[in-house]
Amino acid sequence: MTTWGILGTGGIAAAMTADLTLHGHAVGAVGSRTSESAARFAASHGIPRSHGSYEELVADPEVDVVYIATPHPQHAPNALLALRAGKHVLVEKPFTMDRAEAEQIAEAARAGGLVALEAMWTRWLPHMLRMHEVISDGTIGEVRSVIAHHSQKASPDPAGRMLNRALGGGALLDLGIYPVSFAWDVLGAPSGIHAISTPTATGVDRQTAILFAYESGAQAVLTTELDARGSNTATVIGTDGRIEFDPFFFAPTAFRVLDPEDTVVERFEATVTGRGMQYQAQAIERLIAAGGVEDPRLPLSQSVEIMGSLDAIRERIGLHYS
Repeated sequence: MTTWGILGTGGIAAAMTADLTLHGHAVGAVGSRTSESAARFAASHGIPRSHGSYEELVADPEVDVVYIATPHPQHAPNALLALRAGKHVLVEKPFTMDRAEAEQIAEAARAGGLVALEAMWTRWLPHMLRMHEVISDGTIGEVRSVIAHHSQKASPDPAGRMLNRALGGGALLDLGIYPVSFAWDVLGAPSGIHAISTPTATGVDRQTAILFAYESGAQAVLTTELDARGSNTATVIGTDGRIEFDPFFFAPTAFRVLDPEDTVVERFEATVTGRGMQYQAQAIERLIAAGGVEDPRLPLSQSVEIMGSLDAIRERIGLHYS
C-alpha cells in the first residue's frame, strides 16, 4: 500500500487528509515547520508520525508520496525537496508560481523516475469524466466556446494570504486557476491569450477577465475575482447543444445537457463521499503502481504549459511577484 506524507498543516492539508483517511488511503506522517504544529495535526487526524521540519518528513523511509500543501511560493522548493529525497509528489495548485519552476519539477521527476502530479482534483471528478464522454460521443457537436467563472468573497485583511503579494496572492493563481485549467481540459492549448484586470491596493489582481483563442476558431471566456461571490458555474457550448454545470463546476456537482431547443437530454448527478479529493489520490497511486507513467487526464507537460498560460496572463495584466 502507498503511504502518504502530508507536507504542511493548513486548511487544504486537513481537507486532503480527511478524504485520504475516509477512503482507506494510508497516511503515515505529517511535516511542519515546527514540531508543535506537526504534533497537533497528527493528533487531530490520527497520523502515527509527526516531523518538525519538511526535511525530516521527506527523509521518512516509510513515506512513498508527499502531498505538498504549503502556500504557492513554496510549492516548487517543497516539491523539489521531496523529489530529491526519492518521493513522489502531489502538488497543490497552482502547480508553481511560474513555468520555469514547473519545468524544474518536471525535470527532477523525470530524472528520478518519479511521479509529479498537479493536485487539480477537478480533473478526476465523476462529472468531469462524464462531460468528456458527452463531448466525445458528439452529443453537443463541435465545441465552440467555454465559459467559466470562479469568484469568492475572501478576507479583506491586507496581510492575509489572498491579498499578500509575497504569498502569491490575487484572484488569478488562487481562484482563476480553476477556469483556466477547465478551458485547457476541454479545448487544449490556446493559440492566443487576452486579459484585463483590476488590482487591489496591495498590488495583486482583484478581478481578472481572460479570453482564450484557439486555432479551431473556438473561444474560452473566463473570469475570476476575490471580493465578490459569484455563481461559480460553467458552460460548454457546441454546435448541437450545450452542457450547463451547477455551482460549483470545479467541485462535485451536477450538469445538464441541452439540445438547441433547450430540451434537457441528460441530467448527470453522482454521489461523492467526502470532499472529492480522493480521486486525485487514486490517480497518483495508479501512476506509482504503473511505474511512474503520466496521467492522460493531466500530463505533467500540460501542468507546465498551464503555468505558461498563467505567466502570459500575468504579463498582460501587469501582475508581478518578487
